[in-house]
Amino acid sequence: MCAERTLPKFDSTSIKITKEEGLMLYEDMVLGRLFEDKCAEMYYRGKMFGFVHLYNGQEAVSTGVIKALRPDQDYVCSTYRDHVHALSAGVPAREVMAELFGKETGCSKGRGGSMHMFSAEHKLLGGYAFVAEGIPVATGAAFQSKYRREALGDDNFDQVSVCFFGDGASNNGQFFECLNMAALWKLPMIYVVENNKWAIGMAHERATSQPEIYKKASVFDMAGYEVDGMDVLAVRAVAQEAIARARAGEGPTLIEALTYRFRGHSLADPDELRSPEEKEYWAEKDPIERFAKYLQNNSLASSEELKEIQKKIQAEIDEAVQFAETSPEPSPSELHRYIFAED
Repeated sequence: MCAERTLPKFDSTSIKITKEEGLMLYEDMVLGRLFEDKCAEMYYRGKMFGFVHLYNGQEAVSTGVIKALRPDQDYVCSTYRDHVHALSAGVPAREVMAELFGKETGCSKGRGGSMHMFSAEHKLLGGYAFVAEGIPVATGAAFQSKYRREALGDDNFDQVSVCFFGDGASNNGQFFECLNMAALWKLPMIYVVENNKWAIGMAHERATSQPEIYKKASVFDMAGYEVDGMDVLAVRAVAQEAIARARAGEGPTLIEALTYRFRGHSLADPDELRSPEEKEYWAEKDPIERFAKYLQNNSLASSEELKEIQKKIQAEIDEAVQFAETSPEPSPSELHRYIFAED
């Protein structure tokens, strides 16, 4: 079992959320979890192909950050573990599932598959197969927002860009180059490191000279925070602060969310490198079960209401599978469409 960092403490009594907000956050996390469980089932039944990387266990990060954004305005950039980010950003489950099935009705028209979810409508800048590839894309989006607002005098462009990436990406050149530019130009940018302790099979502390990634922000005179990535309210609170800072023109923020993936790196990974003790330790911190207890203990929801949400989401996912299975394959005549290159 790898050494465990002490998770930052968060006083949930310091904030107040409405019942509507609480149920919205819970529903989004349940959607992510049940969707990924269905993906595993479909993959092993031969309905999906290639590499499929699931998000189980990390739902509090996606929900806590993305649901604090303005859905019609702010940008989200993902990684190859992008299904749940797409769902939180508002991409319909049926479009995400159809994309995983390689169908024309998918959010990327069946051309992207698991690792390349994209939706212009929902301001999703894409999933990226290469480690750290999304960081410069999101930084560019933040630059254009600042340029349009300041150089062109358009106050409607107080957009914020959020980029998710794993702990392994924090050792790549794009990470350092983009954080430097974002800090130098005070871009409305939020970098979210989903530190799940493992870069495929490499333990995080064996791969970096400074395991506490949020501290790297200080090199660029940037705000940097660590947060318990298994607590959706803690993630949401630090995200809201970072978003407000970005909109006010105070520059970027680096957030390190300490979290854990409950499944292997991908569905092709037998997950034999992590110890049973480590997996059990983190399973006890399940973010969905934790938030369900919070809702009930604070009289924001009953167990019956939470069960109804799970039933509703399960029906939505079952419908998404049916939609994906019955959707048409991309037509061979469309093979060269969306390829912007001349002979």
